[in-house]
Amino acid sequence: MRDVFHDELDDIGDGVAEMIQLVAAAMQGGTSALLDADLLLAQKVIDADTRVDALRVDLEDRAFQMIARQQPVATDLRVLVTTLHLVADLERMGDLALHVAKIARLRFPDMAVPEEARDVILQMGEVARSLVQKVGEVVEGRDISLAQAIEAEDDSMDALRRKLFTLVLSPRWSHGTEAAIDMTLLGRYYERYADHAVAVARRMIFIVTGQRPVAPTNGLTAPLG
Repeated sequence: MRDVFHDELDDIGDGVAEMIQLVAAAMQGGTSALLDADLLLAQKVIDADTRVDALRVDLEDRAFQMIARQQPVATDLRVLVTTLHLVADLERMGDLALHVAKIARLRFPDMAVPEEARDVILQMGEVARSLVQKVGEVVEGRDISLAQAIEAEDDSMDALRRKLFTLVLSPRWSHGTEAAIDMTLLGRYYERYADHAVAVARRMIFIVTGQRPVAPTNGLTAPLG
Protein backbone atom coordinates (compact mmCIF):
# COMPACT_ATOMS: atom_id res chain seq x y z
CA MET A 1 0.00 0.00 0.00
CA ARG A 2 2.83 2.41 0.85
CA ASP A 3 4.49 1.65 -2.49
CA VAL A 4 1.29 2.70 -4.26
CA PHE A 5 1.14 5.83 -2.13
CA HIS A 6 4.68 6.85 -3.03
CA ASP A 7 4.07 6.09 -6.71
CA GLU A 8 1.13 8.49 -6.58
CA LEU A 9 3.31 11.03 -4.78
CA ASP A 10 5.91 10.70 -7.54
CA ASP A 11 3.19 11.26 -10.15
CA ILE A 12 2.20 14.48 -8.43
CA GLY A 13 5.86 15.51 -8.49
CA ASP A 14 5.93 14.87 -12.23
CA GLY A 15 2.88 17.10 -12.62
CA VAL A 16 4.60 19.88 -10.69
CA ALA A 17 7.65 19.53 -12.95
CA GLU A 18 5.38 19.86 -16.00
CA MET A 19 3.80 22.99 -14.57
CA ILE A 20 7.26 24.52 -14.09
CA GLN A 21 8.15 23.78 -17.70
CA LEU A 22 4.89 25.30 -18.90
CA VAL A 23 5.21 28.54 -16.94
CA ALA A 24 8.83 28.85 -18.03
CA ALA A 25 7.83 28.50 -21.69
CA ALA A 26 4.94 30.91 -21.16
CA MET A 27 7.10 33.75 -19.86
CA GLN A 28 9.77 33.14 -22.47
CA GLY A 29 7.13 33.19 -25.20
CA GLY A 30 5.37 36.19 -23.70
CA THR A 31 8.61 38.18 -23.60
CA SER A 32 9.46 37.28 -27.20
CA ALA A 33 5.94 38.19 -28.36
CA LEU A 34 6.24 41.50 -26.54
CA LEU A 35 9.61 42.47 -28.01
CA ASP A 36 8.92 41.18 -31.54
CA ALA A 37 5.25 42.20 -31.85
CA ASP A 38 4.52 38.54 -32.62
CA LEU A 39 0.76 38.10 -32.53
CA LEU A 40 0.79 34.37 -33.22
CA LEU A 41 3.22 33.69 -30.41
CA ALA A 42 1.24 35.89 -28.03
CA GLN A 43 -1.93 33.94 -28.83
CA LYS A 44 -0.09 30.65 -28.38
CA VAL A 45 0.96 31.70 -24.87
CA ILE A 46 -2.59 32.80 -24.05
CA ASP A 47 -4.12 29.55 -25.31
CA ALA A 48 -1.57 27.39 -23.47
CA ASP A 49 -2.54 28.84 -20.11
CA THR A 50 -5.56 26.52 -19.98
CA ARG A 51 -3.17 23.58 -19.56
CA VAL A 52 -1.53 25.22 -16.54
CA ASP A 53 -4.94 25.85 -14.98
CA ALA A 54 -6.06 22.28 -15.64
CA LEU A 55 -2.89 20.86 -14.11
CA ARG A 56 -3.39 22.86 -10.94
CA VAL A 57 -6.93 21.54 -10.55
CA ASP A 58 -5.82 17.97 -11.26
CA LEU A 59 -2.90 18.07 -8.83
CA GLU A 60 -4.98 19.64 -6.09
CA ASP A 61 -7.69 17.01 -6.53
CA ARG A 62 -5.17 14.18 -6.38
CA ALA A 63 -3.46 15.62 -3.31
CA PHE A 64 -6.77 16.00 -1.47
CA GLN A 65 -7.77 12.45 -2.39
CA MET A 66 -4.47 11.07 -1.11
CA ILE A 67 -4.85 12.95 2.17
CA ALA A 68 -8.40 11.64 2.59
CA ARG A 69 -7.63 8.03 1.63
CA GLN A 70 -4.19 7.51 3.12
CA GLN A 71 -4.20 9.90 6.08
CA PRO A 72 -0.45 10.52 5.72
CA VAL A 73 1.64 11.89 8.57
CA ALA A 74 4.99 13.61 9.06
CA THR A 75 6.98 14.23 5.84
CA ASP A 76 4.36 12.77 3.49
CA LEU A 77 1.67 15.05 4.86
CA ARG A 78 4.01 18.04 4.68
CA VAL A 79 4.75 17.27 1.02
CA LEU A 80 1.08 17.04 0.07
CA VAL A 81 -0.09 20.11 1.96
CA THR A 82 2.82 22.23 0.75
CA THR A 83 2.25 21.04 -2.82
CA LEU A 84 -1.26 22.50 -2.64
CA HIS A 85 0.28 25.93 -2.02
CA LEU A 86 3.12 25.38 -4.47
CA VAL A 87 0.87 24.65 -7.47
CA ALA A 88 -1.08 27.82 -6.68
CA ASP A 89 2.17 29.80 -6.99
CA LEU A 90 2.94 28.12 -10.30
CA GLU A 91 -0.54 28.77 -11.66
CA ARG A 92 -0.14 32.45 -10.76
CA MET A 93 3.19 32.53 -12.60
CA GLY A 94 1.35 31.24 -15.65
CA ASP A 95 -1.26 33.97 -15.26
CA LEU A 96 1.44 36.65 -15.09
CA ALA A 97 3.05 35.37 -18.29
CA LEU A 98 -0.42 35.42 -19.83
CA HIS A 99 -0.79 39.10 -18.91
CA VAL A 100 2.53 39.87 -20.62
CA ALA A 101 1.33 38.12 -23.79
CA LYS A 102 -1.98 40.00 -23.65
CA ILE A 103 -0.17 43.35 -23.72
CA ALA A 104 1.72 42.16 -26.80
CA ARG A 105 -1.58 41.18 -28.42
CA LEU A 106 -3.32 44.40 -27.40
CA ARG A 107 -0.70 46.65 -29.01
CA PHE A 108 -0.21 44.60 -32.18
CA PRO A 109 0.81 45.52 -34.89
CA ASP A 110 2.71 48.19 -32.96
CA MET A 111 5.61 47.41 -30.68
CA ALA A 112 4.36 47.45 -27.11
CA VAL A 113 7.78 48.37 -25.69
CA PRO A 114 9.45 51.70 -26.62
CA GLU A 115 13.04 51.47 -27.77
CA GLU A 116 14.58 52.90 -24.60
CA ALA A 117 12.76 50.31 -22.46
CA ARG A 118 13.55 47.26 -24.57
CA ASP A 119 16.83 46.43 -22.85
CA VAL A 120 15.21 46.52 -19.41
CA ILE A 121 12.34 44.25 -20.51
CA LEU A 122 14.84 41.91 -22.18
CA GLN A 123 16.81 41.70 -18.92
CA MET A 124 13.64 41.10 -16.91
CA GLY A 125 12.76 38.24 -19.24
CA GLU A 126 16.22 36.77 -18.77
CA VAL A 127 16.05 36.99 -14.98
CA ALA A 128 12.62 35.35 -15.09
CA ARG A 129 14.03 32.57 -17.28
CA SER A 130 16.98 32.02 -14.95
CA LEU A 131 14.79 31.98 -11.85
CA VAL A 132 12.30 29.45 -13.15
CA GLN A 133 15.10 27.24 -14.47
CA LYS A 134 16.62 27.20 -10.98
CA VAL A 135 13.19 26.49 -9.48
CA GLY A 136 12.95 23.43 -11.72
CA GLU A 137 16.35 22.25 -10.51
CA VAL A 138 15.37 22.84 -6.88
CA VAL A 139 12.15 20.85 -7.23
CA GLU A 140 13.85 18.00 -9.09
CA GLY A 141 16.91 17.74 -6.87
CA ARG A 142 15.58 19.23 -3.63
CA ASP A 143 18.69 21.40 -3.62
CA ILE A 144 18.35 23.59 -0.53
CA SER A 145 21.46 25.67 -1.18
CA LEU A 146 20.17 26.58 -4.64
CA ALA A 147 16.74 27.36 -3.20
CA GLN A 148 18.35 29.81 -0.80
CA ALA A 149 20.34 31.41 -3.64
CA ILE A 150 17.20 32.09 -5.68
CA GLU A 151 16.09 34.80 -3.29
CA ALA A 152 19.26 36.79 -4.00
CA GLU A 153 18.59 36.66 -7.74
CA ASP A 154 15.11 38.04 -7.13
CA ASP A 155 16.80 41.26 -6.00
CA SER A 156 17.94 41.75 -9.61
CA MET A 157 14.33 41.72 -10.77
CA ASP A 158 13.37 44.29 -8.15
CA ALA A 159 16.20 46.55 -9.32
CA LEU A 160 15.10 46.22 -12.95
CA ARG A 161 11.54 47.14 -12.05
CA ARG A 162 12.82 50.28 -10.34
CA LYS A 163 14.90 51.09 -13.42
CA LEU A 164 11.83 50.71 -15.65
CA PHE A 165 9.81 52.94 -13.34
CA THR A 166 12.56 55.58 -13.48
CA LEU A 167 12.42 55.55 -17.27
CA VAL A 168 8.66 56.08 -17.28
CA LEU A 169 8.92 59.00 -14.81
CA SER A 170 11.76 60.66 -16.67
CA PRO A 171 11.06 64.09 -18.23
CA ARG A 172 12.45 62.58 -21.44
CA TRP A 173 9.60 60.04 -21.65
CA SER A 174 7.81 60.89 -24.90
CA HIS A 175 5.50 57.91 -25.42
CA GLY A 176 2.43 59.11 -23.57
CA THR A 177 0.27 57.77 -20.79
CA GLU A 178 -0.81 54.53 -22.49
CA ALA A 179 2.75 53.29 -22.96
CA ALA A 180 3.65 54.42 -19.44
CA ILE A 181 0.79 52.33 -18.03
CA ASP A 182 1.91 49.34 -20.10
CA MET A 183 5.47 49.60 -18.78
CA THR A 184 4.27 49.99 -15.20
CA LEU A 185 2.08 46.91 -15.51
CA LEU A 186 4.83 44.90 -17.20
CA GLY A 187 7.26 45.76 -14.43
CA ARG A 188 4.74 44.51 -11.91
CA TYR A 189 4.07 41.28 -13.85
CA TYR A 190 7.74 40.36 -14.08
CA GLU A 191 8.39 41.27 -10.46
CA ARG A 192 5.49 39.18 -9.19
CA TYR A 193 6.52 36.26 -11.43
CA ALA A 194 9.90 36.35 -9.70
CA ASP A 195 8.28 36.64 -6.27
CA HIS A 196 6.24 33.49 -6.86
CA ALA A 197 9.36 31.67 -8.07
CA VAL A 198 11.00 32.57 -4.76
CA ALA A 199 7.91 31.35 -2.91
CA VAL A 200 8.14 27.97 -4.67
CA ALA A 201 11.81 27.67 -3.68
CA ARG A 202 10.97 28.54 -0.08
CA ARG A 203 8.21 25.94 -0.03
CA MET A 204 10.73 23.34 -1.17
CA ILE A 205 12.96 24.29 1.75
CA PHE A 206 10.00 23.62 4.04
CA ILE A 207 9.28 20.26 2.39
CA VAL A 208 12.86 19.09 2.80
CA THR A 209 13.70 20.54 6.23
CA GLY A 210 10.34 20.92 7.93
CA GLN A 211 11.38 24.46 8.86
CA ARG A 212 9.72 27.57 7.52
CA PRO A 213 12.22 30.01 6.02
CA VAL A 214 12.04 33.49 7.50
CA ALA A 215 10.02 35.67 5.15
CA PRO A 216 11.64 38.84 3.78
CA THR A 217 10.47 42.04 5.44
CA ASN A 218 10.16 44.06 2.24
CA GLY A 219 6.66 42.75 1.56
CA LEU A 220 7.46 41.76 -2.01
CA THR A 221 7.74 38.00 -1.78
CA ALA A 222 4.63 35.84 -1.47
CA PRO A 223 4.50 34.50 2.09
CA LEU A 224 4.57 30.86 2.99
CA GLY A 225 1.08 29.84 3.96
